[in-house]
Amino acid sequence: MEFSTKLGTLDSTIFIVYVIGLLCLALWISRNEKKEGANTEDYFLASKSLPWWAIGASLIAANISAEQIIGMSGSGYAIGLAIASYEWMAAITLVLVGKYMLPIFLENKIFTMPQYLEQRFDNKVKTTIAIFWLAVYTFVNLTAVLWLGGLAIETVAGVDWMIGMIFLATFSAAYSLYGGLKAVAFTDILQVVLLVFGGLLLSYLALDAVADGQGMLAGFMVLTDKMPGHFDMILSPENSHYMSLPGISVLIGGMWVMNFSYWGFNQYIIQRALAAKDIKEAQKGIAFAAYLKLLMPLIVVVPGIAAIILYPSLTTPDQAYPSMMALMPVGIKGLVFAALVAAIVSSLASMTNSISTIFTMDIYTRFKPNQSQRHYVFIGRIAVLVSLCIALVVAQPLLGQFDQAFQYIQEFTGFFTPGIVVIFVLGMFWKRATSMGALSAAVGSAVFSLALKFAWPELPFMDRVGLVFLLCLLLCFFVSIAGKPITTDSSVNLEQVNFTTAQSFNISAVGVVVILAALYTTWW
Repeated sequence: MEFSTKLGTLDSTIFIVYVIGLLCLALWISRNEKKEGANTEDYFLASKSLPWWAIGASLIAANISAEQIIGMSGSGYAIGLAIASYEWMAAITLVLVGKYMLPIFLENKIFTMPQYLEQRFDNKVKTTIAIFWLAVYTFVNLTAVLWLGGLAIETVAGVDWMIGMIFLATFSAAYSLYGGLKAVAFTDILQVVLLVFGGLLLSYLALDAVADGQGMLAGFMVLTDKMPGHFDMILSPENSHYMSLPGISVLIGGMWVMNFSYWGFNQYIIQRALAAKDIKEAQKGIAFAAYLKLLMPLIVVVPGIAAIILYPSLTTPDQAYPSMMALMPVGIKGLVFAALVAAIVSSLASMTNSISTIFTMDIYTRFKPNQSQRHYVFIGRIAVLVSLCIALVVAQPLLGQFDQAFQYIQEFTGFFTPGIVVIFVLGMFWKRATSMGALSAAVGSAVFSLALKFAWPELPFMDRVGLVFLLCLLLCFFVSIAGKPITTDSSVNLEQVNFTTAQSFNISAVGVVVILAALYTTWW
């Protein structure tokens, strides 16, 4: 049976209705902001009023974007189910973040992660990390999401990739500029529902097609029979992709460092939890997100594996997910395409909102203090537009040469994340850590990573991340011991923080651990 990857008239109509509906929803959500977001807490932290279901949905919508759907599906095509470790290990990471780190941040009443570093260390540490994050968000994350999104639109809708990127940038800005985080978070609920529905439907159709119409379970059995190597969760050293996912390190090594950096100390992720109305609501949202993460491999990895049988001659692995959309019947294809675009624009909106928050609250206010709240919100909106324009310009030159964009992002961020995790973990749980120790970890992370990459090229990048983390930990420890202790008492003492969690959160945490144990036992 022949399938078309292009959108028909009905598909295009459904997609247009979705776009208009989402914009109307965002304006309706923001309608009660009579001062048009003039208050920075309203604009950047959604008036600190987000309920748990909005937090959980928004966390996933911010995370699951083109780099996940397209990039991870491409890695599923090339590597297999092992790439799902990024999703499944993230679930237990979220539980730990909710239990031990989120209470500290909320007790400090912060807007941004760099702001916490200023309270704990000094302005030098804050500014250094703020500039780093602005660069990474703009030149790595934002750029990758736009680039992969443009390619997806070109594959599915037949529109030039550059026009697709411009559309995505304009769409995300249109509904996020006015309402800020509140508009982003509440529209994310619709985005996640559409994403999960569309993703599960595509997985079902893919498995059914693999089994020649015999159903989803039969299709899954065909995949496991024909490609058993693609269902190994822990890769052996002989595997050609061992450098990307080095065996047991995904459970006890550098992946923990990557996950804590992303889920615990990443502004555009944790900003949703910072906007909770209280700690209990934030933790419930974190637990909800953890269960959604357990579901994600079924949505993004399985279609990539199925594409090996259905589309064995793809030019690059990242074409797997867009090509699989050819399985969709007319009408449904437009809805699933809308789900893909929903994931892309929600992540773009989340990233740009965090870029504007960090730039405005951590950089701009230092040079222009005591301005009006309306002025800071205006500057934040300008930062959104500038970051999107930069990403549009540099996307193709930076990413056009890579086959698996998801692995590229992990490799690049792996240079810096070990130092970031050391700074936050020691800053939160070791009183003796100093600002010079923190800065040495930040610089050492890049130096150690580059040195190991060239001196020990056969070392898998995830093992390198773990090794650099240990080196930065020792460097920060010895530099801090050699310096003068910090005398300021501006940071919150651990004794002031309540780490007690509700019974519902504890039960949810146990459930995550049990499910993960079952998954890894089955697919080890």
